[in-house]
Amino acid sequence: MILYPNAKINIGLNIASKRLDGYHNIKSVFYPLKDSFDILEIIESPSFLFTSSGINIPAGENICIKAFNLINSNFSISPVHIHLHKRIPIGAGLGGGSSDGSFTLKALNQLFNLKISNIELEKLSLELGADCPFFIDNTPKYVEGIGDHLTPISLDLSAYSIKLINSNIHVSTKEAYSSLEINSSKISILEYISKPIHLWKGVIKNDFEFCIFKNYPIIENAKNNLYNNGAIYASLSGTGSVVYGLFSKKKINHS
Repeated sequence: MILYPNAKINIGLNIASKRLDGYHNIKSVFYPLKDSFDILEIIESPSFLFTSSGINIPAGENICIKAFNLINSNFSISPVHIHLHKRIPIGAGLGGGSSDGSFTLKALNQLFNLKISNIELEKLSLELGADCPFFIDNTPKYVEGIGDHLTPISLDLSAYSIKLINSNIHVSTKEAYSSLEINSSKISILEYISKPIHLWKGVIKNDFEFCIFKNYPIIENAKNNLYNNGAIYASLSGTGSVVYGLFSKKKINHS
């Protein structure tokens, strides 16, 4: 079985508060990028095996292994060989790792006909990471809490090309949050997301831009270059190093 765990972008990311459990309550819109993906192959095997190719994955237990162990502990499934071809940059704010974990859960559910509902898969995936529940349904969502409160929204960006700029800097989630100054925004992302995209600039913001741009000016320059090249809206995605710009696909007639 072969799947294609895709990336996501954050349209706005506001940190509402820090929780007693160490997590933070967020408000954001997650939008899936189906054209930016890893490749995940899972087949039954005499013994469990995880291999990878592509972008080098840091040492430690991979989230795909954690996903297998999570399913196995609940449903006692047969061993599998998981191969992950990594294409989505790591530490970029695109949710690649979370996507890999959630797609592994979905693949095992299908492979072994476990008949786990999406609602239950979302609950399971939260044990892997805060962004994981989004990738179960994998459609545009307004996200609150630690990533566990998902509200479907009507948002279609197919009329726009989404350009990603990767500065090849790994910004860990821990590093991003350690530099964050919590200043709860009075702007409602959910309200503004339904407005024309040209109104988003300067209003729908990612709270991590201030500290990350301060530490890595090259990332701020990348965002500015997107606007200089005609982006209607540009932003940092998540807590990582990738910035993206939305460009209209409509050709302007100068005649």
